[in-house]
Amino acid sequence: MLNASFEGEPRDATIPRGWFICKEGTTPDILPGPWGVYTEASHGETYVGLITRENGSWEAIGQRLTDKLSKGQCYEMTLDIARSETYADYHDPISLRIWIGRSKCDRDQLILETKPVRHTEWRTQDIRFVPESDMHYILIEAFYKEGPFSYKGNILIDNISVIQHCPRS
Repeated sequence: MLNASFEGEPRDATIPRGWFICKEGTTPDILPGPWGVYTEASHGETYVGLITRENGSWEAIGQRLTDKLSKGQCYEMTLDIARSETYADYHDPISLRIWIGRSKCDRDQLILETKPVRHTEWRTQDIRFVPESDMHYILIEAFYKEGPFSYKGNILIDNISVIQHCPRS
């Protein structure tokens, strides 16, 4: 995966190098610095922040994987997540969802949906999944719930590991 630690110059409304927008209105932020967020990175110098808005929209970014994920194979990965209490007015706990897909920005298979992230310190999230078909893309999104909502929240993401085959037992 390219730029799995979201390194770049801290700026608001900036797509991290190696990633692309997967939802209209997506303007992720490379942190720390913008919006009053000063949490130190869990890895490297910077990380990405995604938000949900009171108009019911949320942010999502994606990437084409360097290696295909093969149907029926077990894979595992980790990433670090947290929440900021000082992300302008976007301070409520929200969920993180990760999808894999066959094409750019496809949401073919959900591989992770966290409970709302309330902790403000970095915690590592383990993910283990088996693709239902061959997949080439990953999509990461801030999320609150399906349907209309009015909720301003944030999720911080850093240090995505290499996606690797599960160990044989």
